[in-house]
Amino acid sequence: MRISGLATGMDTEQIIKDMMNAHRIPINKITQKKQQLEWQLDDYRAVNRQLFDFSQNIFNNMILSKNFNQKNVSVSAPDYVDIKNVSSSNEFSGTLTIEQLAKNATLQGGTIQNKQNEKYTLEELQALKISEFSSDLKDFTITVEAPGKDKASLTFTADDTIGTVLKRINEETGVNAFYDEFTGTIAMSAKNSGTGQMQITGGLAQALNINGISENGQNAKFTFNGLETQRTSNTFQINGFEVTLKQADKTKQINFSSSPDTEKIFENVIKFIDDYNKLVEDLNKQIREPKHRSFQPLSDEQKKEMKEKEIELWEEKAKSGTLRNDSNISSLLTQMRTALSGSIDKQSLSSIGISTSKNYLDHGKLIIDEDKLKQAISEDPGNVHKLFSFDAGKDANKTEHGFARQLRTIVDDAQKTIAKRAGKVGDVNDTFTLGKNLNDMNKQIERFEDRLRMTEDRLWKQFTAMERAIQRSNMQSASLMNAFGGGM
Repeated sequence: MRISGLATGMDTEQIIKDMMNAHRIPINKITQKKQQLEWQLDDYRAVNRQLFDFSQNIFNNMILSKNFNQKNVSVSAPDYVDIKNVSSSNEFSGTLTIEQLAKNATLQGGTIQNKQNEKYTLEELQALKISEFSSDLKDFTITVEAPGKDKASLTFTADDTIGTVLKRINEETGVNAFYDEFTGTIAMSAKNSGTGQMQITGGLAQALNINGISENGQNAKFTFNGLETQRTSNTFQINGFEVTLKQADKTKQINFSSSPDTEKIFENVIKFIDDYNKLVEDLNKQIREPKHRSFQPLSDEQKKEMKEKEIELWEEKAKSGTLRNDSNISSLLTQMRTALSGSIDKQSLSSIGISTSKNYLDHGKLIIDEDKLKQAISEDPGNVHKLFSFDAGKDANKTEHGFARQLRTIVDDAQKTIAKRAGKVGDVNDTFTLGKNLNDMNKQIERFEDRLRMTEDRLWKQFTAMERAIQRSNMQSASLMNAFGGGM
């Protein structure tokens, strides 16, 4: 039982609270240190996310060849054919004559009419059950054979609707089918073009008036650089280029040629440089950010006495400098700068117009001579790509690889180092350094909290004992006073 100042008139609760605040100073310091560690952990992980994104961009944009194989294709008759590069690294030119386009096999069913000899609307036919459409039907199957597809046999029940029948034909066979309510017929076409016929059989096919054999599809026929050949589709690939035939005219010769799309390649290199410079700027900002030691993390009690904007401004200062002078990030920046100052087969980045800024305030950013870079790309885009993406093999020294590969290795190694210190989202604290430190702090805080509870209980017992003692003393004094007063 706690007695609060009844005998003494003291505000015991406030006195103990003030005394406990003094006892809480060590635990408050640990809590502040824990908060700073959590902020540092978040900042490390933010850096690692940025490094991961940069590494992926290096691979996708600078190591893979697709962005350096961009080509412009010129066609003398674009209304007849479209040609675009897909994966070719070589130039592409020649002549083309189109004799005929590929065509799908088609089949048009007979008219479907209701008992009043009227054509069904689309909604009526889709909702109509097979039993309502043909009550004497015993064979609920449709078998479909189509060019380039396996034979498919569909079985239905009397309660299935005609809409279900058309849906399954479209989804499970090599045929596209639709109902035209104007003519009252189901029209069908093979999904694959090219020579061949469709054949539709089965009791349900007969009831729906779509059984039969289609007219033949046909292949595309054309002459490519003097070679007469065929394709089952009007869109196909030759030597890494995609060709789409649009019109046929065997008397018309079409000329085509390709050339490097230097503008696209230039834009790709510029994006890489911009990404690199942004990374360098952001990381340098992190390791040079000032640390305001007078702005410590706020306690819950302190926050209660401050306005929201004041808290925001205070914590902005308190969070600053969590990665100041970080050795891992400093080492990463040094390694990246060193890698880009080297050479590949006696060729440096400066040979294609890319160099390191001489302004020390730029902290190693790259600058571009656009005219020189465009000229290098125009003369030999493959060489520019090689400078960045060259793979010297597993046993080679890392400095022998292309610049993009070197950067990616450096960045990936830095990610692993930082992950050992700060972990990844979802990692258990025991598996990385800062997590272990946080666990230790949590245990210290727990021990301190136990001590504080014991201290507070002890203080209350002492003050309660004092109150009781004073109360007894007061009672004794009152009794003596009464006794003396009664004697007079």
